[in-house]
Amino acid sequence: MDDDDVANRKVSFRKCLEHLSGAGKAIGVLTSGGDAQGMNAAVRAVVRMGIYVGAKVYFIYEGYQGMVDGGRNIVEANWESVSSILQVGGTIIGSARCKAFRTREGRLKAAQNLVQRGITNLCVIGGDGSLTGANIFRKEWSGLLEELAQNGEIDKEQVQKHAYLNVVGMVGSIDNDFCGTDMTIGTDSALHRIIEVVDAIMTTAQSHQRTFVLEVMGRHCGYLALVSALACGADWVFLPESPPEEGWQEDMCVKLSENRARKKRLNIIIVAEGAIDTQNKPITSEQIKELVVKQLGYDTRVTILGHVQRGGTPSAFDRILASRMGVEAVVALLQATPETPACVVSLSGNQAVRLPLVECVQMTQDVQKAMDERRFKDAVQLRGRSFETNLNTYKRLAIKLPDDQIVKSNCNVAVINVGAPAAGMNAAVRSAVRVGIADGHKMLAIYDGFEGFAKGQIKEIGWGDVGGWTGQGGSILGTKRTLPGKSLEDIAAQMRTHSINALLIIGGFEAYLGLLELSAARDRYEELCVPMVMVPATVSNNVPGSDFSIGADTALNTITDTCDRIKQSASGTKRRVFIIETMGGYCGYLANMGGLAAGADAAYIFEEPFDIRDLQSNVEHLTEKMKTTIQRGLVLRNESCSENYTTDFIYQLYSEEGKGVFDCRKNVLGHMQQGGAPSPFDRNFGTKISARAMQWISTKLKEAPGKGKRFMSEDSICVLGISKRNLLFQPVTQLRKDTDFEHRIPKEQWWLKLRPLMKILAKYKASYEVSDSNQLEPVHPRGHEEPAAI
Repeated sequence: MDDDDVANRKVSFRKCLEHLSGAGKAIGVLTSGGDAQGMNAAVRAVVRMGIYVGAKVYFIYEGYQGMVDGGRNIVEANWESVSSILQVGGTIIGSARCKAFRTREGRLKAAQNLVQRGITNLCVIGGDGSLTGANIFRKEWSGLLEELAQNGEIDKEQVQKHAYLNVVGMVGSIDNDFCGTDMTIGTDSALHRIIEVVDAIMTTAQSHQRTFVLEVMGRHCGYLALVSALACGADWVFLPESPPEEGWQEDMCVKLSENRARKKRLNIIIVAEGAIDTQNKPITSEQIKELVVKQLGYDTRVTILGHVQRGGTPSAFDRILASRMGVEAVVALLQATPETPACVVSLSGNQAVRLPLVECVQMTQDVQKAMDERRFKDAVQLRGRSFETNLNTYKRLAIKLPDDQIVKSNCNVAVINVGAPAAGMNAAVRSAVRVGIADGHKMLAIYDGFEGFAKGQIKEIGWGDVGGWTGQGGSILGTKRTLPGKSLEDIAAQMRTHSINALLIIGGFEAYLGLLELSAARDRYEELCVPMVMVPATVSNNVPGSDFSIGADTALNTITDTCDRIKQSASGTKRRVFIIETMGGYCGYLANMGGLAAGADAAYIFEEPFDIRDLQSNVEHLTEKMKTTIQRGLVLRNESCSENYTTDFIYQLYSEEGKGVFDCRKNVLGHMQQGGAPSPFDRNFGTKISARAMQWISTKLKEAPGKGKRFMSEDSICVLGISKRNLLFQPVTQLRKDTDFEHRIPKEQWWLKLRPLMKILAKYKASYEVSDSNQLEPVHPRGHEEPAAI
């Protein structure tokens, strides 16, 4: 991108922001329906972004009930009203089911209460019912105002002034049951609760050789059940959208006993509360328990998770998602015209998009209709690409065909971990091994990275060997940072000895460099002319060719949890600022996103150079903050953001400059960011992306029957990653030009666009890039690319 481009883009941002003045506008924000973790983060983002652009923002307490009752239920919010709520589950402005709003009289009262305060912009955070209600209200608005004027409740001038109502929705629902969005606010946190319980149950089940039947929420949607089954490697899962076939009772018992025969000491069965059979009759957890006890005589227990799934603190993913959606919602409201239909702000792959609310709600209702009419295939398809991929991946990984039914490919495929350990690597290895075996390959595990490869630490690995790996942190295969360059001859010899036909590399920047070295050596060693693919796995999230890496989400949650505790400590002592150092090498992803998820005042990163004036302005900003009721500060610093402005230097500067106003403490998080059990996101992402990589390998090998074929083309040695909304296989040689090798980061990084978001929410002036288009997108855009469902 040349300087003119940059200048033009800056001008266009300025234009966007000038058009985005909220002066004279009033926004009402409410949460409605069932609560979900992350709703508070969304409320905070709406309030702060609204105030930032000059609008008035009102809390509407207790959902639509508060709108109908008016009075003290509709209160203007200020900057401090939303302080310290980012880490709180549920919703601080309350949520209630409201019968009155379903009647025209109720909506009349609501309209009168809004007009009295000049509110003509509504931001609704809730499920499809709440959003449908908002859309009906929007359509009736002018009629309601006319009626109020006729009754003498408001005057004609008010009718003209507040002639139309804008509505933007955000979906807050732990079930992830809304069509059009990949993830709803609260889903990831609910998965955290489920996986914490599953991990705890697994240890006790293993001790006693028990079978556990776990019931999770999801009356009409099986997303939570499906993803938790995928993330913990459950033996069987029951979903409303995809009921088991006739005779499932016998199939399930055979599967459970086969797993026990493979020396597996426990069985986990996950049931969505709305699970049904093909005749639409409910399947209950008690029914399943009785069946297992009667048929197999296994010691079986039922655990119903219930409202635990709704509670607790929101995950880092939900906080960032809700903050992004909240800011986008305010922008959408300010850009709306009388003709703009009500929209939903949603996530597609890694992009924030706006979709027409009515179509999304219609599609969500179509799923239920398909289930009622027993058109289960349609129901799964209507749920969207993410659901379908999850279901297909689960089926491939959970059920092993008998050996005599698997068509052998006569190919050996090796899996290797390279670089520093990252949580989720083991889930990726398990997935690759099982998909490979299902495709008829012989799977080989290479231990201890390229070093082990050169020494011949290679063994066959079977279906049962990777059981229970999804929840394990670190790298079971062992991983090293050594590059292959110095031992290429030995590696080529090992590939010849073990006749390796394809290689899957799971790792970070070293894996990327290693892949480049192997690619360059192909003309010297014909053994290296086989399909090779790399799956990015590193806490730093610095691999070119992918927006996300396995392990980064787990590290982000560790940072966020620690920051929550530190903020609590700082709130107790008052007037205290904490400086926290995060990992990431030169990549500021963890510091920046951790800052967004933890509500930091500043985050120093290498990608955005800073000098003493910036440090000074941050100190002044914190000094001003200490005069308010929020008497604490949180500053994150990436470990390599500056050679001279070290964590110690910044700590000493803040301590000196803040004398008499605040005191300072520092904390280096270190290697705790690499450890721990993988988050549900990393387990699921690792499982799916690795399965996709193995499918690619199988396709490549099928293209070249016979052992003699040499793969020389660029597209036979790739990095698989998520880019914007798509899953892409990119030749490693083509990624060279996008790489800053000195600092081990990609030249362009998507998350830098979110940097102004953190600053705005921390009360700094920043130039926020408004969405590329303020147009609504169709609910199902069908492109040629392969969609990346997160």
